[in-house]
Amino acid sequence: MKRRIFLTALAGACTGLPPGTFVVADAASARLAKPIPSSGERLPAIGMGTWITFNVGDDPQALGVRAEILRAFFAAGGGMIDSSPMYGSAEAVVGKTLAVLDRPAGLFSATKVWTDSGDHGPAEIAESQRLWGVERFDLLQIHNLLAWPAHLETLKAMKADGRLRYLGVTTSHGRRHAELEQIMESEAIDFVQLTYNIADREAEDRLLPLAVERGIAVIANRPLRGGELVARTKGHPLPGWAAEIGCTGWPQVLLKFIVSHPAVTCAIPATSQVAHMRENMGAGLGPMPDAALCRRMAADFAAL
Repeated sequence: MKRRIFLTALAGACTGLPPGTFVVADAASARLAKPIPSSGERLPAIGMGTWITFNVGDDPQALGVRAEILRAFFAAGGGMIDSSPMYGSAEAVVGKTLAVLDRPAGLFSATKVWTDSGDHGPAEIAESQRLWGVERFDLLQIHNLLAWPAHLETLKAMKADGRLRYLGVTTSHGRRHAELEQIMESEAIDFVQLTYNIADREAEDRLLPLAVERGIAVIANRPLRGGELVARTKGHPLPGWAAEIGCTGWPQVLLKFIVSHPAVTCAIPATSQVAHMRENMGAGLGPMPDAALCRRMAADFAAL
């Protein structure tokens, strides 16, 4: 599939393609990758979160499992790993496991600044760089809008100096959407991170259209709502339409619903199991649902 045709098809994914039309991942890689609006750089649509699941400290067995999770992630074409100083030992665990894998070239490193003092931001960022073992991050985000005006100035200066590639802001659990909207409208940012999944769809009303309008990439956090959405599917067989979009399990259905939206650049499910990582990464393969199927997917899930 030509790149132009792929991008044109993707633009209509869950918001207007004719019924029965499916969006197919990039034919060259057979895996869905979506452009970052501010640069055009392509990013694999299924990334990886580390909240809770990578907060395992120095436990050797747990560290070994996390290294295998990352190995499976990169083997399946993964890119973005998202973390935060808020997540306990997660950043240190990411750094240790990346070192075990000799720091795969496909890594898109994304973490956050999380302190209520703008003056303390640079030191916290430097510590995150040390823990990850990176010279610079691909993306730094202001965690849950904490002290965002001060931190934004720090991140802008880092980007201008070449010490950072992209900057953004985050929120979660559907909180502070009005303030996030104001920032998106007034500030030059590359990414926003927010909660979006098949059950939490408030972002569809204003934030996702605004992201398209302003050329801002969107990271969808809590894509499986911490496993709650998958638990709701227990005992329910996959609908017949799941096979039409190449899904072999409910997690892939839930993730494809998210990343088929034209405004969403990347979803970041977290897991503590290698098998689940491999299943999640399967959501980046094969056809993506069109607008009509997205509506049906949401209705069928709500009826579970």
